Amino acid sequence: MVFNVTHTTTYKYNAPVNYCHNIATLRPRKSEGQELLDYKINISPKPAEITERIDFFGNYITRFSIQTEHDTLKVTTKSKIIRHYGAIYDSFFSDASRNITMDEALHALRGNDPIVMDAKQFVLESIFIRRTDKYIKEYAELSFRGDRSVFDAAHELMQRIYTDFDFVSGFTSISTPVEEVMKEKKGVCQDFAQIAIACIRSVGLPARYVSGYIETLPPPGKEKLIGADASHAWFSVFIPGFGWVDFDPTNNQIPKDQHIVVGWGRDYYDVPPLKGVVYGSGKSKLKVSVDIARID
Repeated sequence: MVFNVTHTTTYKYNAPVNYCHNIATLRPRKSEGQELLDYKINISPKPAEITERIDFFGNYITRFSIQTEHDTLKVTTKSKIIRHYGAIYDSFFSDASRNITMDEALHALRGNDPIVMDAKQFVLESIFIRRTDKYIKEYAELSFRGDRSVFDAAHELMQRIYTDFDFVSGFTSISTPVEEVMKEKKGVCQDFAQIAIACIRSVGLPARYVSGYIETLPPPGKEKLIGADASHAWFSVFIPGFGWVDFDPTNNQIPKDQHIVVGWGRDYYDVPPLKGVVYGSGKSKLKVSVDIARID
């Protein structure tokens, strides 16, 4: 499948801003089953400085600063992406993926193979995901047992989060602790991904946070609304001897072609779409719009 993705972020300030410096993670990365065919970024006002680099995790990072007075910041990206994830999706259900138990995975993670060493960093605590809540581990252990397949346990965890948690937009912010989300059983896709990651790490397995987009299909007979699509997040678990497998607890599904990857890291902190600092007084109002159009 080929998609055109337009992502627009607008900040409106109620008092002039004299200077701002920002970091954007908006350019979709090249990854298994995904190719970036075209990408453009437009920033208004025009930046005084702009650079692009690849970060530690292989994500594209754009840094820019605006040094003129402004009351509105608008960042628009246009991406053309091809997804051919069918064979990879099918491999998730193979014996190589499903036959590795948690005990076998934990044993393999003691090794020093380069792929294993890279994955082990995703077992550690991160900025937004700490090992401080015993209830998270208890919740994880309902699915993860030593003699059980890692794939089956992660799949069940995804289903349980989908069933047990309510999607409530605005209930949480990016700084809401996973412990509070766990207690209230409410949040959005970023929260559900981080809850799953916290659970998986609590039993000693690697899990990473994936940021991207999902094409939202309208009900039969209805037209898709412009801007109805949104930034999305899900999680990925590492199965030694096989690799990474993605799970989307918000939609209770294993991602396929409709999930578009922008980047991944330890948690949301590593791959926010846009973050920065401004010099000025007053408050700001944020508006984000994402539109995904499938090209036949």
